[in-house]
Formats: sequence, C-alpha cells, structure tokens
Amino acid sequence: MEKKKKKELIEWGVLILVVGIVYLGGWHTQLIGKFQQAVLYTGIIKPNQVAEAKPASYNFSLRDSQGNEISFADLEGQVVFMNFWATWCPPCIAEMPDIHNLYKSQSDSTRFFMISLDRDKQKAIDYVKEKDFTFPIYFLNSSLPKSYDISSIPTTYVLSKDGNIVIENQGMAKYNSDSFKSLLADLVEAD
Repeated sequence: MEKKKKKELIEWGVLILVVGIVYLGGWHTQLIGKFQQAVLYTGIIKPNQVAEAKPASYNFSLRDSQGNEISFADLEGQVVFMNFWATWCPPCIAEMPDIHNLYKSQSDSTRFFMISLDRDKQKAIDYVKEKDFTFPIYFLNSSLPKSYDISSIPTTYVLSKDGNIVIENQGMAKYNSDSFKSLLADLVEAD
C-alpha cells in the first residue's frame, strides 16, 4: 500500500512539473492553439452570419506595423474582413493559419485587417513574422465605434460594399472554406 501511494505521488509530481514547465515556458498558448486548430480543421465551427445586416461604422483609425496611420473611412465601398486577435489568445492562434490561407486566395478582392490587441506591438509583429504570415497587421489608433462589440477575442467582422456588417463572429471559426469564399465572392460582385 505504501509503494502504491509513493508511486502515485511521483506520477502527480511529474504531471505538475510538466504542466508547470509548459506554463512557465509560455508554451501553453501554442499547445492549446494547436489543439483548437485540430478542431477547426474539422470544419464544424463556422462563422456566424448576422440575421439582419446592420450598419458598420468607419469612424476610427488604425496604425500599420510600420506606424503609418490608416483612416478606416477610406475603406467605404469595399469588402472588408476584420479580425481582432492577440498573441496570448489560444483561439486566435488556432484560426490564424486558416485565415492566412483565406488571405492568400482572397486578398485581391477583399481587404484584410488583422487587428492586434497586444499591448506590446512588437510581440505581435514578431509573431506574424515568425509564423511567415504575409497578411498585414494593424493596431487600433482610436476608440472603436459602438457598432463593434469586442467583448471577447477572436472577433471577426465582414463588411459589405454597401457598409453593412454581414458577419459578426465572436470566437474562432473556419473561414477558409468554399462556402465562406462564395459569400465573399457574392459580396464583391454585389453592386
């Protein structure tokens, strides 16, 4: 009986040590992100199309990774994919490869705004570079209008040419799918 308790204590000690090393080493976000990425791969988590399109607001500004200011108002009349994320957010990390693949196939017709909410802007820039993502990243330069509810991240919006929010998705989703590409194509072709 004593050997069994000792063995169990050792096993628990090793488990706690491994979890502690993963957490203190900062690898937990990546590991959780990889697990969530596997879930996204199945395609069961899809973005939510809003029941009734609601007006988007373009009254805010961003900064790109080089520090240049971008007025969001300049995007009126274009299809916009806007994702709010952070490097410390496992679901954000999980959906980024999928979004990057969507960006590579759709960036000619849709404007992509990957907006980092990281306080340390350089950390976000380094992360994107390390992962070889080619989409540009942005940072908020002003307050967001009330039409955008960023109560959790990731949060993604798709804006139509006529200035409506047609996709509002809080949480991760699979965007690089035929049905989502078809939705973007329909939005691009709409007058």
